[in-house]
Amino acid sequence: MAISIKTPEEIEKMRVAGRLAAEVLEMIAPHVVPGVTTGELDRLCHEHITQKQQAVSACLGYHGFPKSVCISINEVVCHGIPSDDRVLKDGDIVNVDVTVIKDAYHGDTSKMFIVGKPTILGERLCRVTQESLYIALRLVKPGIRLRELGRAIQKYVEAQDFSVVREYCGHGIGKGFHEEPQVLHYDADDSGVVLQAGMTFTVEPMVNAGDYRIRTMKDGWTVKTKDRSLSAQYEHTIVVTENGCEILTLREDDTIPAVLNNA
Repeated sequence: MAISIKTPEEIEKMRVAGRLAAEVLEMIAPHVVPGVTTGELDRLCHEHITQKQQAVSACLGYHGFPKSVCISINEVVCHGIPSDDRVLKDGDIVNVDVTVIKDAYHGDTSKMFIVGKPTILGERLCRVTQESLYIALRLVKPGIRLRELGRAIQKYVEAQDFSVVREYCGHGIGKGFHEEPQVLHYDADDSGVVLQAGMTFTVEPMVNAGDYRIRTMKDGWTVKTKDRSLSAQYEHTIVVTENGCEILTLREDDTIPAVLNNA
């Protein structure tokens, strides 16, 4: 397993790409309201990335994906395709997943939006999912095993009577969209990976209100919960520092510091 250790110059480029990706989520937030279509949200994100940021959407055309961002609603776990036919309604929970390329480096992040008045379950699922991400990020520092992150996420999520999706995971990131290592969100073999300063990867737990099993739709992209229960996801791109981690995709609405020191 070849895991790249980024140079200070590469990390600085990733800070730029990460900040741009976070900015897209901040920009789109006021537009995620009842009555808007996911197609319109995708167009707003695309215009912001390409025109204002002078950057590239990594999703558009990736293995044939037809849109600039993934928008996944309610029982959709991930890879939802934006459409002018899909109108948001009160109580929907919506994940917007953005990956920006700037100067050849990637910034990858996602967050949940609650449309209009939340449901009790939808709000709780989103809160637990975000907290599971934060729990993992607080553990990150050189010398710990990668599997500790997945173990902590799974323990917290299952204690809330929710489940963690197995088939999708976080990943190394840099010049490549998906690099080594794979970052599992449940306790499983990590091939002995020990975190080192300079590693860059995403942590992006997908949490279901019901069973963890999933199914892929006929479009080849859209993934839904098998039991049609709600699903939520939060994602950050991070770099391991000498005594913790730095979140490269931090947003203004995050309640966790950009730099987590675990000395």
